[in-house]
Amino acid sequence: MLEEIIYKDYITALKSKEKAKVEFLSFIRAELKNRAIFLKKEKLEDSQVIEILKKQKKKLSELKDSLANKGPRQDILEKLNYEISLLEGYLPSPLSKEEVVEIVEAVIKELGASSLRDMGKVMGAVLKKAGGRAEPKDIAPIVKEKLTNLS
Repeated sequence: MLEEIIYKDYITALKSKEKAKVEFLSFIRAELKNRAIFLKKEKLEDSQVIEILKKQKKKLSELKDSLANKGPRQDILEKLNYEISLLEGYLPSPLSKEEVVEIVEAVIKELGASSLRDMGKVMGAVLKKAGGRAEPKDIAPIVKEKLTNLS
C-alpha cells in the first residue's frame, strides 16, 4: 500500500537525517491520518491516498506559480520544487493521450453509448478505468469528440 511506502520512506529519511524530507513526509503522513480519522477508517485505500497527494501537489504548484510571479525567492522555490518532486514519486504516471483515447473507445463500445446524452455515463466509467491517472479536464474533450462523431 502507498501509505506504508510513505511511512517506510519517512523512517529511512529519519535514519539518514534528511531534514527536509522528514518534515515534508511527516506533514503528508499527518494529512493522511487526518483524512483516515475523518472517514473513520484505520487505513486509507491507495486511491484515497493518491487523491490527497494530487491535491497537495496542486496546492504546491499553485503556490510555486504565485511566488514565481512575485519576485526572486529562490530558496522557497527550490523547496517547493523538491516537495513537488517527492509527491510525483508517489503518484502513478499519467496516461498518454493515446491510452486515454483507447480507454474512451473501449468504454463507449462497452456501454453502447451513441450520443452526447451518454457523456456522463462514459465519463464516469472512463475515470474509474483511468484510476486517477488522467484528469477529467483532459478526458472530457476526447469523450465529447468521440460521441459527437457517433451521432
